[in-house]
Amino acid sequence: MKSVDVAVIGGGILGCFAARNLMRWNLSVVLIEKELDICTGITRANSAIVYAGYDNKTGSRKAELTVRGNASFDDLCRELEVPFSRCGSLLVTYDKESLTQLRRKWEQGIRNGVLGLELLTGGEAEAMEPMLAPGVAGALYAPTTGTVNPWQLGIAAFENAAANGMEPMLGTTVVGIRKTKFGYLVETDRSELRCRAVINCAGLSADRIQELCFPSDTHLLIDGAEYLVLDKQARKPKRVIFQQAQSCGKGITAIPCVEGNLLLSGVRKPVGEPFATTKEGISELKTSAVSLFPNLNMQQVIRSFAAARPNPQRDDGESLHDFSIAYPAPGFFSLIGIKTPGLTCANELGGFMRRQLVVCGEKGTVQLLPFEAPPDEGARTALVTGVRECFNRAGGWFYKGDQYQTEPFDRYIPMMKAFASYVRKEAVNPFSPDYELEVYRTVLKACGKSGR
Repeated sequence: MKSVDVAVIGGGILGCFAARNLMRWNLSVVLIEKELDICTGITRANSAIVYAGYDNKTGSRKAELTVRGNASFDDLCRELEVPFSRCGSLLVTYDKESLTQLRRKWEQGIRNGVLGLELLTGGEAEAMEPMLAPGVAGALYAPTTGTVNPWQLGIAAFENAAANGMEPMLGTTVVGIRKTKFGYLVETDRSELRCRAVINCAGLSADRIQELCFPSDTHLLIDGAEYLVLDKQARKPKRVIFQQAQSCGKGITAIPCVEGNLLLSGVRKPVGEPFATTKEGISELKTSAVSLFPNLNMQQVIRSFAAARPNPQRDDGESLHDFSIAYPAPGFFSLIGIKTPGLTCANELGGFMRRQLVVCGEKGTVQLLPFEAPPDEGARTALVTGVRECFNRAGGWFYKGDQYQTEPFDRYIPMMKAFASYVRKEAVNPFSPDYELEVYRTVLKACGKSGR
């Protein structure tokens, strides 16, 4: 039976970036994907937008990771040799009642740290994008919005992880997961696999994968949207255009792709069969597109397709509007219902998984959760470090079962102030060079390096 450190379940863009980030450490990693190729689910049918971050609630995980992910996208695509266009975007409205909503989004974006946001008059928006139908009431301009080919990005992350030692298991279905003394036993339709940790990135099946081993209070409802692809010769806006149709609604989205095509995205709605287009949906999208861009030639449509998206909900029916990352037990991570802006945050979410530390032993497991909020609802805004422990039997200072301990995040502030004083030579460093060298060697040994 094969043994590895980490099993990543799901070969979409989240799983590929989780694997890529894990390969920065001295770890053995397997990526399990039920299809014969990667990025064939949610990733392949995607709007391709790298969002600016003004649409996410301030203080949420989505807001933080979107702004951070957007800012690092140029470097990321340069590393992976993937084309990226920071073309900017306009959120336009033809409804004066929606102008208040535009201002709220602008204010929220400023709080989130989005750079360069501007509120425009209708005339300014029409001058910026002459293809727009006349009568624009106002617009929100976000220069940091971009576009990328999500399928190409996911494949590049996968190939980079594989080049660094990640082992893919394609055409392999996970049929069972069991908790063991030293981690987990993952059962597939081909073989069994021992691992110390599991990262569940199974997309539309993420809730069902977790339920193979642990109960889940988050379940997925599937909706989607239909898309049209226009020829490269078709006229297109220079920027991504989001249409806000009315005070509480949204219209279509127009995306100038990095390959030169124009992509039109319809309104999200419940779907019957995932990834299937409908005659009514395509007809509605064409009508809406011509209404927004009167000079658009719909005879230049060359392809249509449909997307499927997971919508996470609690057992009581409450919809989740933030990223859901579950830790049902030490060493088991579930990314359930990661939707827009999942593409923007794929690398950040993968890095987030990388920053967890799990230590497995005969007496139990310890999992370090850096910079995470404690699990009770009332303390969600408290930024803390956490230590989660699960012991097989009681003894000494610990008791059998699950424990969660926290320490305040601000414990590091005096340490950083002291470090700054040493750098400025305002104080003498009490730690000798020999001490610092020994700490360095110890950390290297813990990471599997020689420490020499």
